[in-house]
Amino acid sequence: MTIRRFIPWPDKRLRTPCAAVPEITDEVRGIWDDMIETMDAMPGVGLAAPQIGVMLQLAVVDASQARNKRIRMANPTILELSAKPNEYEEASPNLPGMSAKITRPRALSVRYLDENGVIARREFVGLEATSVQHQIDHLAGKMYFDRLSKTKRDMLLRKARKLNG
Repeated sequence: MTIRRFIPWPDKRLRTPCAAVPEITDEVRGIWDDMIETMDAMPGVGLAAPQIGVMLQLAVVDASQARNKRIRMANPTILELSAKPNEYEEASPNLPGMSAKITRPRALSVRYLDENGVIARREFVGLEATSVQHQIDHLAGKMYFDRLSKTKRDMLLRKARKLNG
């Protein structure tokens, strides 16, 4: 396993939708292993493949206290979203030093291919649900700050440019 380097914002790959994963192979499992090691090194509760320059619909999430509930997802698709909102401070290692309060649905249901290549359906709630939605956004070429108003997004990006040169 290898800790991978994050591609820096505004790399165009962070704005590019990822390709679907046709099947789960040893190569895909190796990418997931690297993603988990990279996520743990952040530390963070989720990571999407394009954040490390891999343009495939792959994500990992682990919002557990013990860091022992790894969820590996390929081609995740949202099936249902709850009407009840939740707000969390979100950030990305691709834009270091920046974060913003983002409101998203509190719970969701997702269909994805698991590490065995089996179609799974799972419900996520709270921080885990927020992380899954955040990763699915990355896979679609979106960043968390795209969910801010134009004024707040522009302020955040101006501040980021000053901070990160």
